[in-house]
Amino acid sequence: MSEPLLVALLGPTASGKTALSLVLAERFRGEILSCDSVAVYRDFEIGTAKPSAAHRRRVPHHLLDLLPPNEVMTAGDYARRAREVVEDLKRRQKLPLVVGGTGFYLRALLEGLFTGPQRSEELRERLRAIGAGKGSAYLHRVLARIDRAASQRIHPHDLPKIVRALEVCLLARQPMSKLWQAGREPLHGFRILRIGLDPDRELLYQRINQRALQMFAEGLVAETERLMQKYPNSPVLNSLGYKQAGQLLRGELAMEAALSAAAQGHRNYAKRQMTWFRREPGVHWLEGFGDDPLIESQAIRLVAAHLPEEG
Repeated sequence: MSEPLLVALLGPTASGKTALSLVLAERFRGEILSCDSVAVYRDFEIGTAKPSAAHRRRVPHHLLDLLPPNEVMTAGDYARRAREVVEDLKRRQKLPLVVGGTGFYLRALLEGLFTGPQRSEELRERLRAIGAGKGSAYLHRVLARIDRAASQRIHPHDLPKIVRALEVCLLARQPMSKLWQAGREPLHGFRILRIGLDPDRELLYQRINQRALQMFAEGLVAETERLMQKYPNSPVLNSLGYKQAGQLLRGELAMEAALSAAAQGHRNYAKRQMTWFRREPGVHWLEGFGDDPLIESQAIRLVAAHLPEEG
């Protein structure tokens, strides 16, 4: 008996992943696993473009609203929870549809992560303070002395990754690159079908601009104000949309500038997403939006062709 299928539906923000995932889930007795690093947090609604209540009634959704925004969900945490869900779906003979734009979460689920030491917020804060005082380039030079291979994979201005790499090296008492070489534990027991959405760039940017306008019109600023009062130190407030709404509330940006910055931030994010997803192995790319009937029919044929034969 062949292994069950798992479908990963990937693509940039505003490319129609949600619409297509609903069609596929209803057609093939599937359930949807969100793969979004902001949608895992409760109370963050408008700026995350979470599936609506109507969508959730149509198809069961998983991995939404898992934590309060003052806690931390790492890629490893996500992968552990997601693997529990897909094993449950396997037992119930449901098709897992992993849907979202957070490439690192998807890679953690499907390919696994290296086994590193537990986080140390105290050490991170010390390293961040050094970075704030002497600059990320200084910490990057320190990392190069400790672990040259790791430093070559991290940009000198990417302070969060530099801090994490130094944290792992110091806590593990060995180069992080050695831990990478120790290998990961990929997801077993499934055949993986990756379907990617690759819409026209200009049309995508038009959608992104419209989505930014819609979020502000639906009350993003008021939601952000409530969240700032309830979770003043949450790093999730720095995510796209919420960051610009916060700048508006603090008087750092006018409304028009906040809208423009939010739209530009989402367009830049879409570019980074596609750069990441282009490196994913074996993606079946569909050139269009997920809510296009032509793309829907192509995706349906793809999934049907990869399903195990009954009998």
